[in-house]
Amino acid sequence: MSPALPDDDLSHASDAEPRQRRTRRKEARPGELVDAALQLFVEKGFAATRVEEVAARAGVSKGTLFLYFPSKEELFKAVVRETIAGRFTEWNEELAQFSGSSAELLRYCMHTWWERIGMTAASGITKLVMSEAGMFPEIANFYQQEVIGPGHDLLRRVLQHGIDRGEFRPMPLDYAVYSLIAPMIFLLMWKHSMAPCCPASEQIEPVAFLDNQVDLLLRGMLVRQP
Repeated sequence: MSPALPDDDLSHASDAEPRQRRTRRKEARPGELVDAALQLFVEKGFAATRVEEVAARAGVSKGTLFLYFPSKEELFKAVVRETIAGRFTEWNEELAQFSGSSAELLRYCMHTWWERIGMTAASGITKLVMSEAGMFPEIANFYQQEVIGPGHDLLRRVLQHGIDRGEFRPMPLDYAVYSLIAPMIFLLMWKHSMAPCCPASEQIEPVAFLDNQVDLLLRGMLVRQP
């Protein structure tokens, strides 16, 4: 049996554990607030979500929330950066290291987007922005700068890569990018609108849908062999 601690050591030991818990809790708060905000923004939209609800779901006070995020808009920006915009660095690195054909790269991009965004709660952010852009142009402008612009640039690079390698025919890249984005947006809007209401027989299998879209698009983009 281990020797008993003196009274003062017992006191220090009992104080140390709560202090450790408080430290861990403080460090965890920003991430917990972002997670709670993401859930509520997707469930209720930007306008209907109140910061008090976010704080309550994260288990902190409203005052604590404002220590980290001075406004609901700043909280929304943190959600977008954490769940979507912050991924562009890794995506661009993966693009630079990809060794397959341009067609395989395009399919990889679509699959990766679905796995990392479409299958997560962040998939609801696009519908939120499209629904509330008119009321909150500031968040729409932010989303344009942080997500839409970098996303277009990445897909433009994928297409240009294929053209440079002689695998894709020359094409107006800006419009071609929209052709790639359109099925992604359709899936997100479907997932967060009609999908919960449709019977199983009418559900869309996302990966099969994306593969079909890529096949259709590639028929128009690939260089025809003589």
